[in-house]
Amino acid sequence: MDDPLLPALRAIVGDAHVLTAADADLTPWEQDWRRRHRGRARAVVRPGSTDEVAAVVRACAAYGAPIVPQGGNTGLVLGGVPDDSGTQVVLSTTRLNRIRALDPANLTLTVEAGCVLQVAQQAAAEAGLWLPLSLAAEGSCTIGGNLATNAGGTQVLRFGNARDLCLGLEVVTADGQIYRGLKGLRKDNTGYDLRHLFIGSEGTLGIITAAVLKLYPQPAAQLTAWAALPDLEAAVALLARAQRQLGPALTGFEVMNRWALTLVQRHFPQLPVPLAGAAPYAALLELSDPEDEAHARAQLEALLTTALQQDRVLDAVVAHSLAQARAMWHIRESIPLAQAEEGLNIKHDISVPVSRLAAFCAEAEAALAQAVPGARVVNFGHLGDGNLHFNVQCPAGSDAAAFLRTQEARIHALVYDAVQRHGGSISAEHGIGALKAPLLPRYQDPVALGLMRAIKQALDPHGRLNPGRVLAPLAGSDNPAP
Repeated sequence: MDDPLLPALRAIVGDAHVLTAADADLTPWEQDWRRRHRGRARAVVRPGSTDEVAAVVRACAAYGAPIVPQGGNTGLVLGGVPDDSGTQVVLSTTRLNRIRALDPANLTLTVEAGCVLQVAQQAAAEAGLWLPLSLAAEGSCTIGGNLATNAGGTQVLRFGNARDLCLGLEVVTADGQIYRGLKGLRKDNTGYDLRHLFIGSEGTLGIITAAVLKLYPQPAAQLTAWAALPDLEAAVALLARAQRQLGPALTGFEVMNRWALTLVQRHFPQLPVPLAGAAPYAALLELSDPEDEAHARAQLEALLTTALQQDRVLDAVVAHSLAQARAMWHIRESIPLAQAEEGLNIKHDISVPVSRLAAFCAEAEAALAQAVPGARVVNFGHLGDGNLHFNVQCPAGSDAAAFLRTQEARIHALVYDAVQRHGGSISAEHGIGALKAPLLPRYQDPVALGLMRAIKQALDPHGRLNPGRVLAPLAGSDNPAP
């Protein structure tokens, strides 16, 4: 029997932009980035304008079809792929990819939601400006997805998450209206801040179609340094010294443990790890200087000289060229790929106050060693803002699939319980999606959850926008909304 929704969607976006399993391979839209889940879409629709998005939402509402908004499909928490029901329409924003305006005097860039992050970065750079949102997936992730998940990345320390880089939004609501909030204002106190409400909501409250982003002057020089460290406490001490001596010029501070670097050496031997990679931890520092390279190098070398003398830094090296700096960052960005090459693994995107990171890691690693002897902790991430990817590989020689099947829930509980004891969060920059939605009631304040459900009920009373993501259905309820 023909689906009556399909002709309505084709009339809005054109036949070529409504895809079904009967006429196309839907794998790119139905399968998540980690290839851990494959859903089944009722259809994939690719609108080419905000008006078309609004019309698609209204058509889906008329036929009772839930919508899953999707950008570059690089998420890690099953927030942008359909479930197994075959009832959900995937709304892909990839055709909403235009750069609408660049205002150099106001230091803003207005882009559509499907614009790839790297394209937005290049547009800013061509104007002599800087969009300081940097992610490993920047060549394929989209601005809409970055904002829907409040993405972080390597420069949060100085510039904040995606939320902090956004001044205005255009959003299609659950009933197909268009909220036109594309203001490039840094001060606007006219009521509730709807922009912040939609950012980080993972498409459950509205579909972001365009945004106004903050830009900055390009730094005169950027330098990268690599430091070998005996433990995480030394990394925290080095961070504190770097913040005191470099101030806002410190734009990145990453940390990687020995096992993370060992995986990179094993699977990508063409990427030589500086200082032989033998230390228990390594830190990657980025300095962005407004003066010149000589000034930047003098500052960074002075920092490292003092740290070598006073902060238990074992060794350090400053990149002597842009190519060497890129190679250092490439090592850091290759850790998730090396993990994938090593086999299936258990990922944690957590944040803890910087002052508690060393204690958290010691506690969590001890608990894992006792519960799962031989489990390998791959610990790396954005130390400057307290965000670690505290991941776990199965013991060497074990069946990875069996390890995940039997140990994943147990390991999640060990890690997340430790995170909670240290005042942290179980999701720092990847979102909640469908993967962590069942865990949220255990780790989120009940009053906060109640407020979230009230907001969801008010803005999407029928639960049609990304159902089952962020907020899991209440027990005994057939309503996928609150």
